[in-house]
Amino acid sequence: MRNPRNERVSSDIDSASPERTCILSGETAARDELLRLAISPDGLVLPDVHARAPGRGAWIGVSREALEKALAKGKLKGALARAFKGAPLSIPDDLADRIEQALIRALTERLGLELKSGKLLMGSDRIAQNAREGRVEWLGHSADASEDGSRKLDQAWRVGSEAEGSGLKGTRLPLDRETLSVALGRDNVVHLALTDRGAANRVASLLQRLLHFQGQATSERHAAGMVDDNGQADAAPVTTN
Repeated sequence: MRNPRNERVSSDIDSASPERTCILSGETAARDELLRLAISPDGLVLPDVHARAPGRGAWIGVSREALEKALAKGKLKGALARAFKGAPLSIPDDLADRIEQALIRALTERLGLELKSGKLLMGSDRIAQNAREGRVEWLGHSADASEDGSRKLDQAWRVGSEAEGSGLKGTRLPLDRETLSVALGRDNVVHLALTDRGAANRVASLLQRLLHFQGQATSERHAAGMVDDNGQADAAPVTTN
C-alpha cells in the first residue's frame, strides 16, 4: 500500500550531516552542501566531490563566479595555503571547469546507479502512469525538454501526489537530452522520474550543489526538488540560463 505523502516513515530519519566552513566566505554549512578540494600527490588542487581523497581537505560553498574572482585576485591561493598549512600546491587555471565537470559527472553517475537499481524511470508514458498512481518521488526534465511535455507530466505528478494547485513541478535540469542520453546509455532521454524517496534525495543533493555552483538556483533545496521529512517534494522552479 502506498504510504501517504504527508506521513513520515522511519527511513526518513537520517543522522545530521557534519558541518564544515567555506574557506572563502567563512560561512558554515552541512558538508553535503559544500565541495571539498584536495591535493593530488604532485600538489595539484582538484575537486573531491565525494570527499574520499586521503589527507587534509579544504571546503568551498561559493558559486563559480565567486570562485573565479577569488582565483583572479589571489584570495583562493591564500585561503588554500592556510587550509593546507603551507603545503606546496598548484591551482590549475581551469579549476572552475574541473569542478563543474566533476559535479556533472557525480550527478549523472548517481542517475546511472539509480537506473541500475530500478528506481529511475524514463519515457513520458511510463512516467505519467506512475506519477498519476502516486509512485513518483522526484521528477526531472532535460534543459531542452518541451514546455508542453513537461507541463503534462508535472500535472500528472500533482494529481498522483494529491497536490493539485500547489505548484509542484519537475526540476529543469542543467543538462540537455544528448548529455543525459550518453550518460545513461539510452536514446532520447528527456524526462526522468525516481520512485524511491531516498534515491530522490540522493539525486537532489548532488543537483543542489551543481545548481549552486552554476549560480542558477535562487533556492537550491527547492530548485533541486528535495523531499522533506513529511514526504513533500519542494516545488519552486529552477532558474536556467
